[in-house]
Amino acid sequence: MLDPLILLALMGVGLLAGFVDAIAGGGGMLTVPALLSAGLPPVAALATNKMQSVVGTAMAVLTYWRRGFVDFRNLVPAVALTFAGSFLGALTVSQLDTGLLDIAVPVALIAIALYFLFAPKLSDADKAARLPFGPFVPILGFAIGFYDGVFGPGTGSFFTIGFVLLFGLGLTRATGNTKALNFISNLAALAIFIPQGHVVWPVVLVMAIGQIVGGYIGARTGIRYGARVIRPLVVVVSIAMAIKLLFFP
Repeated sequence: MLDPLILLALMGVGLLAGFVDAIAGGGGMLTVPALLSAGLPPVAALATNKMQSVVGTAMAVLTYWRRGFVDFRNLVPAVALTFAGSFLGALTVSQLDTGLLDIAVPVALIAIALYFLFAPKLSDADKAARLPFGPFVPILGFAIGFYDGVFGPGTGSFFTIGFVLLFGLGLTRATGNTKALNFISNLAALAIFIPQGHVVWPVVLVMAIGQIVGGYIGARTGIRYGARVIRPLVVVVSIAMAIKLLFFP
């Protein structure tokens, strides 16, 4: 049984991670090291992290949806294929060589950060889509869902850049849709982790409390300030993830 002070600290980490995740993703950079520092084995830390982050993401999705930034009717096919892609990725990860991703993913994250930093027209207003939403968002969901099942870091950033660049969504709508599909891809991983008994439920319980508060505050902040807060936070989180993957794997 973990010390109550450690559990309280993990609750605080969950709150901060939920806030960051609701706006730009990347909360796992905070929670996974915290769980490992608390003494959880690596697999248990990853499984517990997925479970507690799902709670915060669910709160963020609910908040974005209630304010009209997520239309689930248009996302149903993407939800199904995102789940399928992530589940398939998690099942096949042990048979794939992910060495190339160690370099490719940080480079892609830096490119995303540079785009969000220097693109002059990023705002909350929708733009003309380069691809039709209906047939191509499910393909995006499957591809990034598969990547999330195999590797994971930067999934939120990849979803967001896809919604902005390919489908013309404003940043706040892109973030809301990103949270919805990210939630589904995490559920697919949990469909494997939970039956295997890797989730440490007492830790999930306390961190979930922090995630609910952080996810709600983060989503409300993203909705209120829109591109003014989402844009710089995506830049910071993407660069931070790239540095961590390159120099602190």
